[in-house]
Amino acid sequence: MRKTFGLALVSFLLQGVVLAQKIAPLTDQINFSQIVSSPQFSNSIQLVISLSLISLVPFFLISISSFLRIIIVLSLIRTAIGTQQVPPNTILISLAIFMTLFVMSPVWTEINTKAVVPYNQGQISQAKALEIGAVPIQKFMLKQTREKDLALFVQFSKIPKPKTADDIPIYVLIPSFMISELKTAFQMGFLLFIPFIIIDLTVANILLSLGMFMLSPVMVSLPFKILLFVLVDGWNLIARGLLLSFK
Repeated sequence: MRKTFGLALVSFLLQGVVLAQKIAPLTDQINFSQIVSSPQFSNSIQLVISLSLISLVPFFLISISSFLRIIIVLSLIRTAIGTQQVPPNTILISLAIFMTLFVMSPVWTEINTKAVVPYNQGQISQAKALEIGAVPIQKFMLKQTREKDLALFVQFSKIPKPKTADDIPIYVLIPSFMISELKTAFQMGFLLFIPFIIIDLTVANILLSLGMFMLSPVMVSLPFKILLFVLVDGWNLIARGLLLSFK
C-alpha cells in the first residue's frame, strides 16, 4: 500500500515538472515596462490622482480662501448670543460658503481668464496653467497676511529671506495666511461680544438687586439679546462687515 502511494506521488510530481517546462514563466508572459508605458496605464494613474485631489477640495477651501474668517465670526456671534445650536452648523456653513463665493469671485474669475481658458484652448501647458493660476490666490493671501506671521514661517522654514512676494513659497504663505485670519476673526469676535456681555451684566445686577438668586441670568438675558440683535439687523451688519473686511 505504501509503495503504491509512493509511486503515485512520484508520478504526479513528474507530470508537474513536465507541465512547468511546457508553460512559459509568468515574467515572460507579462511585460511590465510595456504596461507602464501604455496610454491606458497613464490615464488610469491620472484618474486616481484626480479623484484623490477632489477629496482635498474642502481642505483648500478652508486654507486659501476667506471661509476661515467668516465661519469663525459666525460661530462666535452664535456663542455670544447664547442660542446654543441655533442657527445650526449646516446653516452657518452654507452661509459661509456663499459669502466666500462673493469674496473670492474676482480671484476665481482671474484664474479662469488667465489659466483655465488658455489651457482648455491648448495655448499653454498644464504646468504653466497651474503656475499662472496660483498667482491670483497668492496675491489675495498676501493682502490678508501680516508681515509678522509671514516672517515667523519664513524663519522656521530655513529658506533665504524672500526679496519679493513672488519668492515666497506656497507652503510658507498658507500657514501664515491662516494664523493671520484666525487673529482677525478673533478680533472681530471680541467686538461682537461686548454688547451682549453688557446685557448679561445688566440683567445679572438687576436680578441680584431683586434677590432672585435662583433665577439664571442667562435665561433672562437671552430674549433681550435676541431682541437687540433683531432690532439692529445683526445678520445684515455682520455680513456687510465681513465682506468689507476683505476689501
